[in-house]
Amino acid sequence: MRRLPGARLTAALVLAAAGAAGCTNLFHSDAKPEQTYVLRAPSAVTTGTDGAAGTDSATGTDGAAATAAAPAAPLAAIQVAHPLAAPGLEGPHIILVQADHRMNFYLGSRWPVPLPDMVESLAVETLRATGEWRSVQDSGSPFIPQYLLSISVRRFEADYTRARSAPQVEVVLDCTLGAREGRELVASFVAQGSATAAGDHMSEVVAAFETASSAALSSMSSQAVAAARASAARGAAGR
Repeated sequence: MRRLPGARLTAALVLAAAGAAGCTNLFHSDAKPEQTYVLRAPSAVTTGTDGAAGTDSATGTDGAAATAAAPAAPLAAIQVAHPLAAPGLEGPHIILVQADHRMNFYLGSRWPVPLPDMVESLAVETLRATGEWRSVQDSGSPFIPQYLLSISVRRFEADYTRARSAPQVEVVLDCTLGAREGRELVASFVAQGSATAAGDHMSEVVAAFETASSAALSSMSSQAVAAARASAARGAAGR
């Protein structure tokens, strides 16, 4: 290695010290720190025989309907595959869409993990909360379940294209439920939700994201349960 002569070495050290001082000043930026926002899974929903979502406390005037209907046996185990995301939705940015098909993101704000990771976690929590499944596994589980749920995130964005001061949040999930045995396609369906933000502040936009995503996840859960029960009924009838 070639060594610097003394004078050049001294000059290099001075420049290095000056550069370090400059870098130190950069750490005292007036820029606001980045904010991380989280979404919560929807509260548990029950599913009737037709797949329609309902509340846990719904009863008739005399409670007879609730007591007459025996609870259905839990469905087999299900695994949520790691979701795919449409182009531009793969990262942790909170995405917005403007006029002329322009995609952008909110500066200084983000989800805690890349969007597919967050959707997987929310889907697993939502399915577990129903109590309809024997077990609900994430994509990293080593166990082999009877059902596999694949999710593609088509939309997960704040839409500013409607000439409003506050955006409308759109969440659209393309879902496919399959049975491991026989590699059977059980059902394909779309789960979606939307919500208009109360204002253009970040807290209001994130609240709309939670409302829209909860609606989409509840729909996903109800449709998956209904499809699995219909498939199980067909299998039992064919025996």
